[in-house]
Amino acid sequence: MSLSYSQPSRLEVLIRDRDISKHDFVFYSDRLIHLVAEHGLGHLPFTEKQITTPTGSIYTGVDFCKKLCGVSIIRSGESMENALRACCKGIKIGKILIHRDGDDGKQLIYEKLPNDIRECHVLLLDPSLLQLSFLPGNSANQAIELLIQKGVPESHIIFLNLISAPEGIHCVCKRFPSLKIVTSEINVALNKEFRVIPGMGEFGDRYFGTDD
Repeated sequence: MSLSYSQPSRLEVLIRDRDISKHDFVFYSDRLIHLVAEHGLGHLPFTEKQITTPTGSIYTGVDFCKKLCGVSIIRSGESMENALRACCKGIKIGKILIHRDGDDGKQLIYEKLPNDIRECHVLLLDPSLLQLSFLPGNSANQAIELLIQKGVPESHIIFLNLISAPEGIHCVCKRFPSLKIVTSEINVALNKEFRVIPGMGEFGDRYFGTDD
């Protein structure tokens, strides 16, 4: 198991504010998603590469693996797609839709994944690893199970999210010990209603403007 996260920043403060405008919420969320995506890329395998600079000098650096794709958990995961595309030009992005309320979230509604996904390192996109994230059948666990069934090695999956609950992290990493999680912040805990504290509300509704 590999977990990477940063200390709370001004961006987390802004997107947690219940009084922030939708425009500002999207703007600052996009900035934070971009940072998480860049950090996630740093966990990919790489090879040494030499290039010639404009001065005629030889520069030795690194090159990421060639086979890479993103997979977003519909709907809130789609908010992370543009930032990933900005980091990885021309990246393929698949989709997974899981009915969160039906049959303990085990109902797979839709999936469209690249044909060569078994050969790829996969960046799984979902802003939150939070509510009910420690229960069997939640959307994150189901999405990871689907990727493994499609032939993706567990160690080739990097789960990118913005905020995580400790219970969710422990559950996912216990079930998938070779998975990597990259998050911007770990919240305090879940309360008796299984709501994360301090939390930031329903990310997808706030990002796409469908909250009350």
